[in-house]
Amino acid sequence: MPPDSADAWLAALDQRHLADLTPSEVTRALRALSSCYVHRRERIAAGAALDGAGKRAAFALFYGPQHFFAARAIARELSLAGSVRRVIDLGCGTGAAGAAIALEARGAAIEGFDLNPWAVREANWTYRTLHLAGRARVAGIPKVRLAPAPGVLVLAAWTVNELSGVHQDDLLARVRDACARGASVLVVEPIGRRANPWWPSWAAVVSELGGREDDWRFAIRLPPRQRALAKAAGLAVDELTARSLFLPPSR
Repeated sequence: MPPDSADAWLAALDQRHLADLTPSEVTRALRALSSCYVHRRERIAAGAALDGAGKRAAFALFYGPQHFFAARAIARELSLAGSVRRVIDLGCGTGAAGAAIALEARGAAIEGFDLNPWAVREANWTYRTLHLAGRARVAGIPKVRLAPAPGVLVLAAWTVNELSGVHQDDLLARVRDACARGASVLVVEPIGRRANPWWPSWAAVVSELGGREDDWRFAIRLPPRQRALAKAAGLAVDELTARSLFLPPSR
C-alpha cells in the first residue's frame, strides 16, 4: 500500500466524524461504548453499540483504526500478501479490518456485509477513501453466499462473538466447506476468553483441518487522535491485542 494511505484515511476520518461533534462529545460516547462492550455485551446484537451519532463516531474514530492496524499486523504475520485476491468480509462494520487486509494483499477486491445500514455506508466510504475496488451491502451473515474459490479469503473479524449459537455453528460448517473449496479463512476476535465461549470448539476444528490458532500482542503506537481519545476516556492502549484462527485452503 502507498505509505500515506493510512495517514490520509485517518485524516479523512477526523474530518468526517468531527464535523458535527466535538472531541469531548466523542469521548463521552466512547466511555458509553466501551462499557457496552465490557459490561453489556448482550445488548450489542440488538444494535446498542451504534445507537447514536456519538457512539457511531466513537466506533469509527477509535475502534476502526485499532481494527485496521491489528488486522494489518496479523495479515503480515500470516504472509497473506501473495495469496489473497478477494476478501469476503463478514460483519464488516466500518470496513477497517477488511480494508487493511485488502491493502496488504496489494489491493485485493473486497466485498463487505453487515446488518447495520450506517456501518455499510461507512464501509463503502472506507473503501473509496483507501482506493479499494469493492462494495459493502446490507446483509446478515447467514444470507451471504461465500462463493469460495482459490484466492478468496473469508474474513470474520470481531464478528463471530456477536452471533447466536445456532448461527455460529452454521458459519463454522460453511467456513469448513469454503476451505475445502480452495478459499482461506481468517477469524479475529478479542483476546479475552469471556467474550468467546465458542472459541475452543472452533479452534479444535481449525487444528483438525491443519490451521493455526494465535494470540497476538502488537506494540503499535496508535495515531495522535486515537491516543487522545483513549487517554480522555480512561482506556489503555499500550498495545493492540487479538486472537485469530487461520485456515489455509485445503490442498
